[in-house]
Amino acid sequence: MSLAIETACIHGNGQLEKDHPYRSITTPIFQVATFAHPGIGKSTGYDYSRVGNPTRNDLEQVVNSLEHGSGCLATTNGMAAIWLTLELFAPGDHIVASEDLYGGSVRLFDAVRDSHGISVDYVNTSHPELVRAAINDHTKALYIETPSNPMMEVTDLSEMRKIADENDLLLIVDNTFLSPYYQNPIDFGADIVLHSGTKYLEGHNDTLAGFVISKDPGLHDKLSFLYKTTGPCLAPFDCFLVLRGIKTLSVRLEKQQENALKIARWLKEHPRVKDVYYVGLEDHPGYEVNKKQARGFGGMISFRTDSKETAERILSKIKIITFAESLGGVESLMTYPMLQTHGYLPAEVREKLGITDTLLRLSVGIENAEDLIDDLAQAFEEETEYREREKKMFTSGFRCSTYS
Repeated sequence: MSLAIETACIHGNGQLEKDHPYRSITTPIFQVATFAHPGIGKSTGYDYSRVGNPTRNDLEQVVNSLEHGSGCLATTNGMAAIWLTLELFAPGDHIVASEDLYGGSVRLFDAVRDSHGISVDYVNTSHPELVRAAINDHTKALYIETPSNPMMEVTDLSEMRKIADENDLLLIVDNTFLSPYYQNPIDFGADIVLHSGTKYLEGHNDTLAGFVISKDPGLHDKLSFLYKTTGPCLAPFDCFLVLRGIKTLSVRLEKQQENALKIARWLKEHPRVKDVYYVGLEDHPGYEVNKKQARGFGGMISFRTDSKETAERILSKIKIITFAESLGGVESLMTYPMLQTHGYLPAEVREKLGITDTLLRLSVGIENAEDLIDDLAQAFEEETEYREREKKMFTSGFRCSTYS
């Protein structure tokens, strides 16, 4: 029986509860390192938790079903998922990657270049002709983020599949920003899908996780061998937390997207905002491509203010929204990419990508949208404007205590 995604978030393939001890509705936490053998040459299916654990198995089965894969591996965090995938490559191999890429991914690629001899070239993958031009005789894979972090560029996955087929390449897609609720890259030709499960999948900013999902069983077997050999496996309690978070993925994402669209439209009308980067706005360059390959637009917004001073004032004055790393949780978080997520990049690279001192990234949570807009409104105001507004409200007989 094929299940709708909202149902699959809760029940996986529909068999989870039937396999639990005592028919437990919630997956138990098997906080176990090792399992007893029933006899010589016999196994319960679990021997050692680095290789397999019942709690982790349930989580991997749920994420695999959501991403339409042949196999899933749960790792300690998103960076471990990327590192595991890079273990597929050998010295001398070459990868073409999205140039607007999470800064931690670039840092890892640089480390792999130095230690493993794997080279990476970065291009704007929303332009297929640039991807084709970057491929050489040593290229083994395309590595895509769509929408990208933090400039929200959209890459046509079907076009990337065509290029991959023409050159016998793996297509690897980081699907963290949209999650499997809104986008399934395997359906558009991806060989491997990656997630920082810390973000939307877990959704509550209280644990770390990563995922590697394979389209092909043979590829999953290769990754599984590397996984059990190098050991980046997610601990049972963390698996429990992510499983619990995924149960509400659909309702969280719907609310976050609803809020994000309202906020993006409000930001577009603000006189101190120069640009708004949100895939759900009709004038976004990737709007039509995203509609073709995704069911929604997500909750991530980047925007450019009129000055560095405005950006810094917002970060210092927001009260409901939190100035913090990460994204995808129920709480709204704002990030200063040039110092946080992309601080590793050289200044000239950040400038080229548009990651300047006026760029802010907003991960929209599930709070009331009007409260979030009110918080942004007061954070934009200079002190004289704020005091004048307070004075008018006081003299008119109304006083807002929200920010007092």
